[in-house]
Amino acid sequence: MQKLKIRGGRRLVGEVRASGAKNAALPILAASLLCPEDLVLSNVPDLADVRTMFRLLEGMGVVIRREGDKVVLNASRITSTKAPYDLVKTMRASILTLCPLTARFGSADVSLPGGCAIGARPVDQHIKGLEALGAEVTIENGYVLARAGRLKGAHIITDMVTVTGTENLLMAAVLADGVTVIENAAREPEVVDLAECLNKMGAKIEGAGTSVITVHGVERLHGAEHSVVPDRIEAGSFLIAGIVTRGDVLVTHCVPAHMDVLLAKLREAGADIVTGPDWVRARMTERPRAVSVRTMPHPGFPTDMQAQFMTLDVLAEGTSSITETIFENRFMHVPELQRLGARISISDHTAVVEGVEKLSGATVMATDLRASASLVIAALAAEGESTVDRIYHLDRGYEHMETKLRALGADIVRVSE
Repeated sequence: MQKLKIRGGRRLVGEVRASGAKNAALPILAASLLCPEDLVLSNVPDLADVRTMFRLLEGMGVVIRREGDKVVLNASRITSTKAPYDLVKTMRASILTLCPLTARFGSADVSLPGGCAIGARPVDQHIKGLEALGAEVTIENGYVLARAGRLKGAHIITDMVTVTGTENLLMAAVLADGVTVIENAAREPEVVDLAECLNKMGAKIEGAGTSVITVHGVERLHGAEHSVVPDRIEAGSFLIAGIVTRGDVLVTHCVPAHMDVLLAKLREAGADIVTGPDWVRARMTERPRAVSVRTMPHPGFPTDMQAQFMTLDVLAEGTSSITETIFENRFMHVPELQRLGARISISDHTAVVEGVEKLSGATVMATDLRASASLVIAALAAEGESTVDRIYHLDRGYEHMETKLRALGADIVRVSE
């Protein structure tokens, strides 16, 4: 098992490029199942979850060629419409194959998903929407089984805002007969990116990025070229790492508008934030001020930045509260931050953080993807040496993170037991 050894106390200074977004790449990769022609993607990040999706698609018969960050997928000869448990259990995004398989082939057997243990993330909204489009869906032996002729357009109102649910239903609706309206749709940039890719493939989608999306179904899609949107969560993580080490970090190849709420909170904490067309610079010379946050669906404060922002508050002057409204079990990083010297108390879905002047190095264990990033950031600011264990979580969503951090001046190495 691999781990990161970090000697903290160094200012991070320099320039780092944001990679393509994991949460955009995964649904777009699944969208390759919708057409028999080449889907050519660029800015695809080299991540464990992406490689898992490759294995899943290849098991279905998709031919994949990769060169650097460019990937060509061809689903002209699908041999299986099953997503097996041994792959799905490690990555919840595998459920995104359910709707494209059903829409194009009329059949899908997809194992109920796994992924990070940050709380219940049921797929009932995916099933409800697919049934509204005319599919027969059952759950047997841990698998979601969907059967359908050509799907029919429908008016779908989800019971909650769900990103993967919105993405899955978009991929079902594009090949349905008639018009589909999805209300209470997720508004995340990654949803918009999927819609833009699907439109390039011949879909007719309107309203992506709003709470109501309208899809005019077409008979078939064709090949296309698309560049995956930059990862706003990775970009934000590097900005916070720069701030807590009182450094000067420039993140390039990003979309500042996708981080508006985060950047406002970083300014509130005292950071000097400057933005350009595709870059953000964060400078910090003193201890940050404590800032309270409450996670919300986009365009609110993203739940995927909660753990990293908590690390900033841990070292801030004053007391703050962090309220998690999206996932009920997303404070698992708190005991590990406490091992480094953080003062945090939890009541229900709110963590109260009393800032400390410094943290001390320790051995900590990553429990999920974003918790991993928060622990790395805390270790960078801590005095002495820290070890972050179980970093396979980190590799699911951050491309070569230690390499990028070393380029900014961090003392960080990956070691194997």
